Amino acid sequence: MRTRGTTPHGVRRKLAALSALAMGAALAVAIPSTAQAAARVDNPYVGATAYVNPDWSAKAAAEPGGGAVSDEPSFVWMDRIAAIEGSGDAMGLREHLDTALDQGANLFQVVIYDLPGRDCAALASNGELGPTEIDRYKTEYIDPIAAILADPAYASLRIVTIIEPDSLPNLVTNAGGTDGSTDACATMKANGNYEKGVGYALHTLGAMSNVYNYVDAAHHGWLGWDSNFVPAAQEFKKAATSEGATVADVQGFIVNTANYSALKEPNFKVTDTVNGTTVRQSKWVDWNYYVDELSFAQALRTELVSQGFASDIGMLIDTARNGWGGSARPTAAGPLTHVDDYVDGGRVDRRIHAGNWCNQSGAGIGERPTSAPEPGIDAYVWAKPPGESDGNSRPIDNDEGKGFDRMCDPTYTGNGRNGNNLTGALPNSPLAGHWFSAQFQELVRNAYPPLGGSGGGDTQAPTVPTGLKVTGKTSGSVSLSWTASTDDTGVTAYDVYRAGAKVGSSASTSYTDTGLTASTAYSYTVRARDAAGHVSAASAAVSATTDQGGGTGTGTLKVQYKNTDSSATDNQIRMGLHLVNTGSAAVDLSTVKVRYWFTPEAGASTFSTACDYAVVGCSHVTHGVSSTGGSAAGASHYLEVGFGSGSLAAGASTGEIQLRLNKTDWSNFDEADDYSHATNTAYADASKIAVYVGGTLSWGTAP
Repeated sequence: MRTRGTTPHGVRRKLAALSALAMGAALAVAIPSTAQAAARVDNPYVGATAYVNPDWSAKAAAEPGGGAVSDEPSFVWMDRIAAIEGSGDAMGLREHLDTALDQGANLFQVVIYDLPGRDCAALASNGELGPTEIDRYKTEYIDPIAAILADPAYASLRIVTIIEPDSLPNLVTNAGGTDGSTDACATMKANGNYEKGVGYALHTLGAMSNVYNYVDAAHHGWLGWDSNFVPAAQEFKKAATSEGATVADVQGFIVNTANYSALKEPNFKVTDTVNGTTVRQSKWVDWNYYVDELSFAQALRTELVSQGFASDIGMLIDTARNGWGGSARPTAAGPLTHVDDYVDGGRVDRRIHAGNWCNQSGAGIGERPTSAPEPGIDAYVWAKPPGESDGNSRPIDNDEGKGFDRMCDPTYTGNGRNGNNLTGALPNSPLAGHWFSAQFQELVRNAYPPLGGSGGGDTQAPTVPTGLKVTGKTSGSVSLSWTASTDDTGVTAYDVYRAGAKVGSSASTSYTDTGLTASTAYSYTVRARDAAGHVSAASAAVSATTDQGGGTGTGTLKVQYKNTDSSATDNQIRMGLHLVNTGSAAVDLSTVKVRYWFTPEAGASTFSTACDYAVVGCSHVTHGVSSTGGSAAGASHYLEVGFGSGSLAAGASTGEIQLRLNKTDWSNFDEADDYSHATNTAYADASKIAVYVGGTLSWGTAP
């Protein structure tokens, strides 16, 4: 999930009409129509509301000063096949898209990054597919992504893709004959699988009218020399006309993906001379024709058009980490004693060498994402979310295919690609893509433009919230209140933490934490946050134990659950269930009932339910909604699932049962506070869904 330089000269629509409905009972209500695909526009960023990744946002907001940027949009990285469905705590592609609709966004940004033999010149971002596995790339990676993006539910989104960082530029510079060339890059050039993969991705994704493909084009410190510039444009054209793709499948290119090259060098130009010696001859510039990303991007666009790409293509520039602010940022050119003094004294890019790419010391957040900032530039974007590591500084065993690259080791003295200089990398870095708190905090400190105003703005954190207390609790919730903090510019929000993990925010001085387990102790603290992103220290902790629930089952049956519909505020509740017999004797299924508790909120008080699929057959599954008649939080009603007949053997499972329900007027639910609701998208034991055998609670904790 990064790129590096080399110097050759040295509104969720529920889609109630999903095809899965054909497998289940028909509903006696009209099905909402699907969204219509939006017409393609010249620049997808103009007038768009971009998706903010809540996973990244929460991590950023939890860091000192991070609140100032935690609401900025950034790209979601599909860096391995498992990322498509999601792995661990990470959301999958569909869940990200659903969340984008929930946010009201109409632009979604995703990096396509899993080519065979990926990143042949750097170990930190090596991928899972071998050099020859082009068929797996197509069928197991691109095709599943395309199938998700083509879902009519997402037709209203403008979907911007970055196609394969660190691929085609490596074929130009690192596939033989230059300093730092590798056998791996020579292999990928010979077998053509980078070009085939990029072409296939462009052709497959470009077939959708709401998808905008931007091809990665490295950066000026990689392709800015005359020996690389035109050959790179030609290589891009070759790939864009492979595997059925045409130049019409390319809406533009992106430069500086996951890199640190300065957007603008304000203190000198490539045409400047010092005592008769041009800036191009300085050690830093090293005969490059460009000294910053803006000039490179605009010139590359002109060359790409001359190579046959459309005249209206646009460029993106990744500005997430190229701000280079802070006290080390020069305000004027260096002395005129020597061209190197002139350049080194004035350059805002403070890297040791332009070929250094891993977790660079002294870097800062750059321009915030914005549309159409300069001629030919569609947007400044954050392709590499600030705080995500470029690579590990020492060997770390992992199952992500990521190796140890010495360019991430701060003690390494370099190679031909960085002029045999120290790497400038930060110490103690985790695997590529993993959260690197120390780096994020340094990026915030060195942001340019500065965070909180052009002059550095607010530097004072709010006072610590006081008087935190528990104001109420149920078997599934805890309510809190506290005394307001003070701040020189005003508190904008309070972040609530449960056992040290952020669970929500409030603009007021109260908050209710829901979805908890009965008879369980919880500990809370609160932090205040201001508009500049400064966060107070944590308040004193307060503890609460939730009320006792309606009993806990101790029988031999258990239920496993997965959320098959991640939107919590649409017009259906959907889930998958497994019933498992953990005992040593068979169970008569006709005596078994499973209950899922929820609240319907406003709207109709009558419901329709359906079984969309069941291994045992939907004809053997009964389902309906009843009112509990009680007032337990999140549990005014329950979906009850039963079985007409059959026996469940010892150690056996019913297999998957896919269920859904809706109110008869199709009004929306708010599932977030429902007693049985959970967000896991893989099957897991569900203690808040109860199983009754012969009317006796066998599994779960009832509300």
